[in-house]
Amino acid sequence: MHVGTLADRMGIEFLEASPERVVGRMPVEGNTQPYGLLHGGASVVLAETLGSVGAAIHAGRERIAVGIEISASHHRPATSGYVTGVATRSHGGRTLATYDIEITDEQGRRVCTSRLTCMLRDR
Repeated sequence: MHVGTLADRMGIEFLEASPERVVGRMPVEGNTQPYGLLHGGASVVLAETLGSVGAAIHAGRERIAVGIEISASHHRPATSGYVTGVATRSHGGRTLATYDIEITDEQGRRVCTSRLTCMLRDR
């Protein structure tokens, strides 16, 4: 991860990365809204970061991945600790890659479900 990026500022850590699956985690602290709950936008940043990394690995060195669509459903709040995201490739083509991302709290409860589609382009 590049120093100074949004993912760096939010404390996102990568635990596993391949074209098929990317796993990362993010602290709740520092990424909350005024009620002390994990900000929904923070969940979306985690989801897009993980899916984009998977798409970039899938694309290869000569291509880049650019997010073109993301959706998210927020299921329950997280108030402390870390949330973990698992991005699983559901489609990996020549021009598009789509990832389903599940974000859970430390008890394994689903916090957010997201889907990201990236366009794959030549550098």
